[in-house]
Amino acid sequence: MQTPYGHLSYCSNIHPGEEWAAHFSVLQSSIPEIKAAVCPNRKMGIGLRLANQASIDLSEKSNFEAFNNWLEANDCYVFTMNGFPYGGFHNVVVKDQVHAPDWTTPERTNYTIRSFDLLAQLLPNDMTEGGISTSPLSYRFWWKTPELLKEATINATKNMLLVVEALIDLQEKTGKILHLDIEPEPDGILENSQEFIDWYNNYLIPMGVKQLANKGFSSEKAIESIKTHIQLCYDVCHFAVGFEHPQEVINKLNAEGLKVGKIQISSALKVDFSSDAQTKLETIAQYNEPTYLHQVVAQRKDGSFVKFPDLTEAINGFDENILSWRVHFHVPLFLENYGVLSSTQSDIVDTINVHKGNLFTNHLEIETYTWGVLPTEFQAPLNESIIREINWVKSIL
Repeated sequence: MQTPYGHLSYCSNIHPGEEWAAHFSVLQSSIPEIKAAVCPNRKMGIGLRLANQASIDLSEKSNFEAFNNWLEANDCYVFTMNGFPYGGFHNVVVKDQVHAPDWTTPERTNYTIRSFDLLAQLLPNDMTEGGISTSPLSYRFWWKTPELLKEATINATKNMLLVVEALIDLQEKTGKILHLDIEPEPDGILENSQEFIDWYNNYLIPMGVKQLANKGFSSEKAIESIKTHIQLCYDVCHFAVGFEHPQEVINKLNAEGLKVGKIQISSALKVDFSSDAQTKLETIAQYNEPTYLHQVVAQRKDGSFVKFPDLTEAINGFDENILSWRVHFHVPLFLENYGVLSSTQSDIVDTINVHKGNLFTNHLEIETYTWGVLPTEFQAPLNESIIREINWVKSIL
């Protein structure tokens, strides 16, 4: 829905369906009830998640027309998409495979360009801007040496620049300004804001200036085009896990002239071990489920940080010198406490307040996808939970 602070929706990666027919069926059964509760008299935006197979299915004329007609009939629209998970995301072990195939592959490139072709057609006529969030190049631990990591970064950047060229062509053809929104994540090649900025300056711009020279672009025009079409996805959960502060991140991006394509409104688990450490360790073990990666950044009592690739390693590596944890587990936004554990809900409030003070994006997308793997006491009917999340964000806005 349109708000004074940008278009707001939730990401449909919360719903199952890697093929379009299955995903569309869930949207048809869920969206009308949600819309009636959160914006009955306004158009409702949808943050659409398409798996690769779903993007192929939706590219078929009959499927696309049926969806487009359904959007119009239900007073809904698509303004942003989630292109991070390529394949299975529900009822399978995802873990590090959420990055696969990564940006070193043509499969990831072709999937993303296909998704942008769809978004360009789905974007309402009165909207000129749309974005798709994506993986931060690859999963860092797949590349065993610094040399291999650098090679992967170069190859991933080359493929992203193919997307830039496609987006330049789409803008010329449709007038739509579309951007690929890179989502830094713990243990991605790009983990945080500084790594995003360093990659942008040391890889993306130098390589992009050379590549776009083939289209006759000057250096200035090439840099302008790259900054238009490659932006940051500010996932609040991810930045909170990395102990980053929203105002500092935005100040750094502004200093470099880099843009935020989307805020993904999400919350992480937080554990304060200054008291009842054993009880909290036993409680957090309930969240150590086998589907998703739950990376942990631990702050030690001397102020230093140590990272763990998943909850199992963090639990096994706990010692008395650890003061607190931030855990990559997208918990519901509207709860600040989970028994003896807490959440990074305050980071959401801080991020939105920074945004309200000086708008830095047009797209706001709620992204909580772990309802099915939460401890049972925090589970509730899905549509009811989505409605509660949207209303909570509306209250903060």
